[in-house]
Amino acid sequence: MVKTLDLTSHIKEHSIRFDSIKEMEPLLQAAADAQFVLLGEASHGTSEFYTWRTEISKWLIEEKGFHFIAVEGDWPSCYEVNRFIKGYNDTPDAKTSLKAFNRWPTWMWANEEVVNLVEWLKIYNEQQSSKEKVGFYGIDVYSLWESMEAVVDHLEKIKSPVAEYARKAFQCFEPFNREPQMYGVSAALYGEDCFDELMELLNKLHQARHQFPAEDESSLNLHVNALVTNNAEDYYRAMMTNDNQSWNIRDQHMVSAIDMVANYYGKDAKGIIWEHNTHIGDARATDMAKDELVNVGQLTREKYGEEKVYAIGFGTYEGTVMAATKWGEKQQIMSVPKATLGSWEDFLHRAGAFNKFIMFNKQNHHLFSETIGHRAIGVSYNPKYEHLGNYVPSQISERYNAFIHIEQSEALHPL
Repeated sequence: MVKTLDLTSHIKEHSIRFDSIKEMEPLLQAAADAQFVLLGEASHGTSEFYTWRTEISKWLIEEKGFHFIAVEGDWPSCYEVNRFIKGYNDTPDAKTSLKAFNRWPTWMWANEEVVNLVEWLKIYNEQQSSKEKVGFYGIDVYSLWESMEAVVDHLEKIKSPVAEYARKAFQCFEPFNREPQMYGVSAALYGEDCFDELMELLNKLHQARHQFPAEDESSLNLHVNALVTNNAEDYYRAMMTNDNQSWNIRDQHMVSAIDMVANYYGKDAKGIIWEHNTHIGDARATDMAKDELVNVGQLTREKYGEEKVYAIGFGTYEGTVMAATKWGEKQQIMSVPKATLGSWEDFLHRAGAFNKFIMFNKQNHHLFSETIGHRAIGVSYNPKYEHLGNYVPSQISERYNAFIHIEQSEALHPL
């Protein structure tokens, strides 16, 4: 059991108060040595998580030359933003580029906070050579139909003979009316799927890979969309029968997408990853491990080495959040109650009612390694019952390299 006085005093001793990005410099310098900086969030609807991640990302890009930002969003929608910030299209402004986010929950990326990030990236890139422009990409797995369309469109545009196989695969998926659950039920329960058509397309793409130059970003777009199509089919099939398997497919896909983007930018590429704490905080330091669940935080540490990954968790004591009462329903501003007594967020509050960060190192690691409840809010949320299921048992210093605490937070501002 965590001792109140001890943990409160440890937080006081090892945390640093901040109100500006300049005061975060010790944390920024520590993170900058990594190849991948993973920036978390305790919810998908908190303004401060987005604004501080933006400030951290700007610093890493300007001061340390980071090459791209990859987020928990669909590849096709994020690629439209990427095209805008790199000047590949004639989209008039940042808000227009964010209209590409039309899948629920739209507020995750179509919001005022992200507008500020995208506007900054656009201005920054205008001052860079084509090779130095920073990219913005989505690494999630949900966009089965949109990614299939993108594959067909690209192959038809370059008049590749593989387009015939892409059209055949796409036609197989069409009867499911872009309803993932419909496809999942058909594939998992009735054996009626598009697996053979998809495998044929992927084999043909592999055989014709010489047609797609590695240094061409349109080829990156093609190959990641093909990856999404393959893994989304697998994900929706698994979702009907095994939630744990589908979770693992999703996070394994995210790491594969990060790897493809990093390879495009070269062997020295450095990336910033924006995702929920449940993805970027090492699953082995939570109760996810007993269910054999993995996540991006764990997989990237295993793949690249712990010294090349720096994971920063985010949390809040109280405030408001943008969320929905049920999946698919309209978003609303909800209260975030004061953190449950004895939780990680509660101890951070007791140590001082202000914003603070803690960096975990060899000297203090053991002080924060005991299991404690740590708040996690999803896109669907009910504040009245959060104490029953919104606290993840976590070994904080094992889960993250550092943690940023926001004492009082407010909801995102959707477009």
